[in-house]
Order: sequence, then structure tokens, then C-alpha cells
Amino acid sequence: MARNNEVYLIRCDFMKSEPESCRPQDWGKFEIISRDGAARIGKFHTLHGAITTPMLLPVVNPNLRTIEPREMWEKYGVEALITNSYVIWKHEKLRVPAKQDGIHKLIDFPGAIVTDSGTFQSYVYGDVEVSPKEIVEFQREIGVDVGTMLDVFGRPDMSREEAENSVNETYNRVSLSLSEAGDSILLNGPIQGGVYEDLRAKSAKLMSRVDESGATFAIHPIGGIVPLMEKQRYQELFSIILAVKSQIPPNKPIHMFGCGHPMLFPLSVALGVDFFDSAAYVLFARDDRILTPEGTVKVQGLKEWPISSEALFGRTPSEVLSLPKEERSEILAKHNLEVTQSELSKCREAIRNGSIWRLAEVRSHASPRLREAFEWVINQLEKLEETEVGSSLLDIMASTNPIRKGGEPLSDDIEYRPHILHLMALISLRWRPPGSWWDGSSGPVEKVLILDNSPPPWREGSMGTIVNHLLDCPRTVVLISTPLGPVPYSFEDVSPFCHVDGSDNIYKGNNQNGEASKASQIIGKSNLDWDNLYSLAENCGQAFLPSYLPIVENRVSQAYTSREREFQLYRRGRYVEFNLVWDRGTIFGLQTNGRTESILMSLPPLARWEYGYKTEKGSREEFLTSIFTKPQDWLNDTDLEKFCKENNIFD
Repeated sequence: MARNNEVYLIRCDFMKSEPESCRPQDWGKFEIISRDGAARIGKFHTLHGAITTPMLLPVVNPNLRTIEPREMWEKYGVEALITNSYVIWKHEKLRVPAKQDGIHKLIDFPGAIVTDSGTFQSYVYGDVEVSPKEIVEFQREIGVDVGTMLDVFGRPDMSREEAENSVNETYNRVSLSLSEAGDSILLNGPIQGGVYEDLRAKSAKLMSRVDESGATFAIHPIGGIVPLMEKQRYQELFSIILAVKSQIPPNKPIHMFGCGHPMLFPLSVALGVDFFDSAAYVLFARDDRILTPEGTVKVQGLKEWPISSEALFGRTPSEVLSLPKEERSEILAKHNLEVTQSELSKCREAIRNGSIWRLAEVRSHASPRLREAFEWVINQLEKLEETEVGSSLLDIMASTNPIRKGGEPLSDDIEYRPHILHLMALISLRWRPPGSWWDGSSGPVEKVLILDNSPPPWREGSMGTIVNHLLDCPRTVVLISTPLGPVPYSFEDVSPFCHVDGSDNIYKGNNQNGEASKASQIIGKSNLDWDNLYSLAENCGQAFLPSYLPIVENRVSQAYTSREREFQLYRRGRYVEFNLVWDRGTIFGLQTNGRTESILMSLPPLARWEYGYKTEKGSREEFLTSIFTKPQDWLNDTDLEKFCKENNIFD
């Protein structure tokens, strides 16, 4: 009896009161509470309470409830769940009470309810029996908090043409769906595009537009990814997230449709995902498998549990296996839901203390495919190519606070953590050797001293060596060799350089091949002294007028038409696009509190943009575009000169 009372008291601690409806002006807003780069803790406001993200929407089958939704709310802290509106619409025994009493009473869940539209069923069964208008209307009638439009599922095996059709057809249904939702329910705007990064970015850009009516989608789920996860094609999965992230406004949450395995949460969250949903907690339980942050484990053959939970406590694996199927599935499903909730709690806490990337590193070792995908991401972080993926990763790096509290655990991936990359980039861009030296003299750097084999604090262990070298040569730049590379001595108290967690041996043997080269990059030392650099700049300036004035004098009296003027404005638009979207210097300046007026003053006063712009076939503009948008060997390619003359490109 006492034992039952104790259990009852424990469960009472978890019980939650009914949710409070948001204020009318907050409905559908996504409030960011805390962040670490792209990872963020948010509050999504609904009529049935605020949802804390990142979070999982457990999938509830209205016909088969392994865990009751009310228990999810009271015991497991589930603030929102997802169910399928198409399944409810199709079955009269569910449809009638849902329309009469509402979805919340039908499922007996007080929190926010999200519904899918039947798109996944169309992927599984080939088609659904409901129209895009009907399914949104039905979701509105049963009072869901967030509905979903009926999009077109873009399978990974689709050709590019088929995937693009799924993007376009989904977008064609946007106005109708938003209009049908009205001011009664919020709506999901799914992103399609198969495995094609540019199509995913295109879809994200289209779906995040403000409709003519002024309406927008509240959340953007990434659809068509379940087949990738089933095949463990994680690299493509994360490339899709990054491509989508490059176009979605920061005030809109991103939802990974069908993703619910805990080991995928940390890296997904680090890349900017806010919502997950899955029935995995139930499906694995029915197959006698339990979830762990490192993967799934078959219960058969276990002597002890490899992970603990309240659901499994006090029972051995053999005892659980001896239970009837339904009771066994319920116990394992509750364990799986506990583990899922626990891992998301770890992700949120990691965001608060700035360790979400380290958590992703640890989880990446759970699976060879996941590790391969993680290594691909850090490789892209190092390259930062001018692509949709590169753009998102640059945003992640630039928005990550480079200064952290506490220690920095050593690992093989330490130098690729976004805040480390950000800090090293800041040093490279902003740190300069002093203009004057300690003895009052001025002039260029004469010597570089790299302190090697010396752990921190450096002022205690190396100060004598530094002073002796400065007395011998005052114009010396002092650098410290660290596991992250050489850094200026003035950064000795900056974490992470002085707080790398590891043995003292990590500071030995760093000054090997490449260390001197890195040092030269930091101080900007080269064979060109100040006089040579000034002379080079002066000669470039002197050569400009003799080169440019003859072109102006030759063309100043030539007539031009509106076609040439429009092309000129279009090229100016592309110049603006390059500076604001692709140019790393401009982006970095804007994202690190640079003076906006100074950064943008070089942009043209007039420009134009046009979607899918194409030059007229056979026009001078077409030839000009074909020449100048590709690298050319202007000095040595005689065929290039011949081509230009034959087509009157230069006259």
C-alpha cells in the first residue's frame, strides 16, 4: 500500500494544469528565448498553450492509442502532439464526433494538436480521396491548432523534373489552402524538392512568401524525408535541412516530418530544426525494441537494461518479454517516449550552456552513417562554398557567440566547432600587429616568437622567455602554439584557448609543419613591405584612367534602347545580390555589428530584379553573359578574341 502511495505522489508531481490560451496578438508567433548559433529554444504560441521547442510531437493514431494522450500531457510533459486528419476524415466513427465535439475532446488532450493532411498516405498508397480544399476545411471544422495543407510528396528517387513538379504543384495549392484556413487555424507549409538542394531552397523561398491575402504559413515542415531516414541516408538529410534553412525566415519554425529517433536530434537541432514528429516510440515498442540516444536495441537476449527509465525500473528484460503483447508494447512505448523527451531536454540545456555542437559530436559516433554525415557537415563548414548549404553554415558560424564560459573539451573535431571557427575568423580579420612597440619604436614586424610545449597560464610559465626575446628584438610578435593553432599572446586569457580540457601533453608537439605558415597568416607578414604595397596601389590607380577613359570616350555618344537599360539595371541587381547574399565580407560585416551605412554605400542607387531572367537569343546581352559569367584566359586564348570580334561584342 505504501508503495502505491509513493508512486501516486511521484506521478502527481508531473501532473500539469490546463493550458492557457495565448493572447490574440501572440497567436502563431514564434518567440526565441535562447540560442546557440542556429539552435534555438523557442515558444510557439497557440490557443491551447505555448509550445517549448525544440520538441517532439508524438504521433497518435486515433484508432489505436498505446499511450493515452491525457497521460502524455500529465506525466510526460508533452505540450503538443500530432495526429492524422485524413484518417479521422475517412472513418465516420471518428469524423462525426470530431466535427461535433472537436478534436481535443475526441483525443482527450488539453494541449496543442497538430494534424497531417494525408500526404504521407498518398506516398504509401499512391493517392488519397480528399481534395486540398476539403482537407483544410475539415481541419478547420474540428478545431486543430495547426493544420497542414495537402502537398505533393517528393520522393528521393524522383527525377529532377518530377521533384520540381512536386515543388510547383505544392506551391500552386498555397493560396487556396491559406484562404480556407482563414483566421481559425494555423497552417503548416511543407517544403518539397526531393534530394535536390536548389529545389529545396526554391521550395522554401516560395512557401515562405507572404500570400496576396497577407497570410503566411506558421511552420515549415520538411517533407519527403522518411525514405532517407529509413535508408540511413543522413548526409542527404542534413544537406536538405541546410538548403531549406537558407531561405526560411528566422521567425518561422522548421519541422522535420517523420523524424523521431533521439540520435538524430542534436545535430538536427544544431542546424536549426525546431519540431520533430514520429510514431517511432510506438512502432519500435511493438517490435520489442527500445530507443537509446545511441540507437535501438532488441529486448530479446538482454540480461540487463542498457539504459534506465521509470517505465523499465523494477522489471528485468525477461520479465517484460513474458508479458502479454499489448502490455509489453505499452511499457516499452513509455520507455521510448521517456528517452525521447530526455534527449530533447539535453538538447535544450546544451543550447543554454553553449554545448549543442559538442553534444552533436558525441552522438555522431552512434552510427557510422551518422558519423559520415557529421564529418560532411564539418567539411562544408571548412569550405563555406557559395551554395545554399554554404550560406546556411556561414550564418551558423557568424551567429554563434565565439566567447564561451568554462572549459572546451578536446576532441578530433574541436577546431570545426562553429564558435571556434568564428573566433579564429575574427582574429584573422581584425587582429593586427601593433603599430608601435614596447620600447617606443615603430616599424614593421622583424621577428615572430612562437611559444611551444607550454600549457597555460602562459604569463607564469613563459613570461621570462618573452621578456628576454623582447629585450633582444623589441619588434617581435609573440604567438602561443595551442591545440587550435597559433594565437596572439594577448589572447592568453580568452576561452577556449586557455581552457582546452585535456592533459598537458596536448600542448606538446604543436609547432610542426604548417605552424609557421599559420603564424604568417595571422600577422599578415609577407615579402611586400609598406613601401612596396603603397607603390602597387599607386600604380593600379595611375593605370585606371588611361585604360577606362578611351572606353567612355568611344561610347559616350552611342544610342541605347530600353533593352540595354533594363539589362544594365539587371546586372546591377546581380551585383547587389552578390554583395548582400554571397559575398562573405559583406555578410560577415553585417552580422558582426559593422556600420551598415559604410558597408552598403558601394551599392548602386538603381537596380532591378527579375525571376528566371533570360537574355534574348542572339543578342549582345546573351553573348556578354556567356563570356563574363565563366572564367576566361584573356591573355592567351586567341579563339576567345576571334569569337568576340565575330559577334561584335567589342567595337
